[in-house]
Amino acid sequence: MSNTHMNIMLYNRLVSYLRFMRQLPESSPDNISSTVISAALGVYDVQVRKDLAVVSNKGRPKIGYITKELIKDLEHYLGYDNFTDAAIIGAGNLGHALLSYENFERYGLKIVAAFDKNPDLIGKTIGKTKVIDAEKTTNLCERLGIHIGIIAVPAQYAQEVCDQLIKGGVKAIWNFAPTSLQVPEDIILKNEDMVASLAVLTRQLIDKSAQL
Repeated sequence: MSNTHMNIMLYNRLVSYLRFMRQLPESSPDNISSTVISAALGVYDVQVRKDLAVVSNKGRPKIGYITKELIKDLEHYLGYDNFTDAAIIGAGNLGHALLSYENFERYGLKIVAAFDKNPDLIGKTIGKTKVIDAEKTTNLCERLGIHIGIIAVPAQYAQEVCDQLIKGGVKAIWNFAPTSLQVPEDIILKNEDMVASLAVLTRQLIDKSAQL
């Protein structure tokens, strides 16, 4: 198993630990142990202890961690305490849903600009973000120092939009368009293929039904 794959697995587990602790009721104890996290998430206790040792040295035998301090350590390690500015291209149905989602900032993503070609959308505010003419994408991304571009446009426009973002200095692309994009080697690309995910889900459902 490659180091990159192992790091991704670690990152995913740390995110799940953080999500779990953030959702704890206010009446929960001030301290939390790796055993509690292990039982809640179905991860081996030894694995949880190893993971938490990467981000914090404040755990104590039989006491565990102070929950608020561990949350802060996880947020710092994951980079969630340093907001990363992002821009969404495409303010239609999907873009509107993403712009309206209030929890991105809790995970370090701050959407500071939205772009669209539709005259009916330009000038409107969705969530906390004003929609700007897509012709200004490259210039404004460069001026604002935006490093993450979120693509929520139809497939036929995605590559053009991607190129505009990269020209504007964007270093990472989160692509929701159902198409493959060509990017330079130094650009991070994350594809969210909902159609492929649905196909996998359907296949698993069919296989499970066949076993009954």
